[in-house]
Amino acid sequence: MNGLKGKVIVVTGGGGGIGSATCCRFAEEGARVVVCDIAEDAAAAVVERIAAAGGEALALPVDLTDFEATSAAVARVEAEFGAVDVLVNNVGWDLFVPFLKSQPDFWTKLIDINLRAVLNITHPVLARMAERRCGRIVSIASDAGRVGSSGESVYAACKAGVIAFSKTLAREHARQGITFNVVCPGVTETDMLESFMDASGNKERLREAFTKAVPMGRMGKPEDLPGAILFFASDDAAFITGQVISVSGGLTMHG
Repeated sequence: MNGLKGKVIVVTGGGGGIGSATCCRFAEEGARVVVCDIAEDAAAAVVERIAAAGGEALALPVDLTDFEATSAAVARVEAEFGAVDVLVNNVGWDLFVPFLKSQPDFWTKLIDINLRAVLNITHPVLARMAERRCGRIVSIASDAGRVGSSGESVYAACKAGVIAFSKTLAREHARQGITFNVVCPGVTETDMLESFMDASGNKERLREAFTKAVPMGRMGKPEDLPGAILFFASDDAAFITGQVISVSGGLTMHG
């Protein structure tokens, strides 16, 4: 991808499946990667993988649901590692719970992790990008936010919010040269999906149903996502903003 070498990239949820695959791909392109994750050990493990391959990375343990802590973490990155060129909002969490069987404390946790965390880190990063009049922000939403998904009502609402948030910022900051785009994974084999299927009460039946629903005949893998993410972050996508792409094996097909 053009224009990624030497750039400072922050990936939230960087210690997870999609996040770690994305961090490693950015490092392969010569980018300097900030692995942001509440799980310090997971972030450190990704940094070690990148370093072993000859890349440069920094572990950034932070609770993104805490605005003050997140703002301080962004300031630390800018001071110690350099100005943030690309932010990838990848952090997320979900469990399979029908809406009428859920309670407000569960809604709060979902909203905090899947939506508020995006707002909390985007605000300080974008403020600095606006001063420099350049930057890329790529957010990972979900096809659940585009078409809905049974058992994921609040999660789907949050991801739809991330899409609308991104489109709005794309309009507000287009003249500053800052782009905002969204990648929507379909059903992807991650630890979060395993936990989600465990909570369904019929894991293997759900796995079979997911697989059959995908026209390509398989569920996604974390390695299927970085290509789209890196494209939106690269100079090749300099004239693309406010767009949403599904990486789902054809599970959803939008015109």
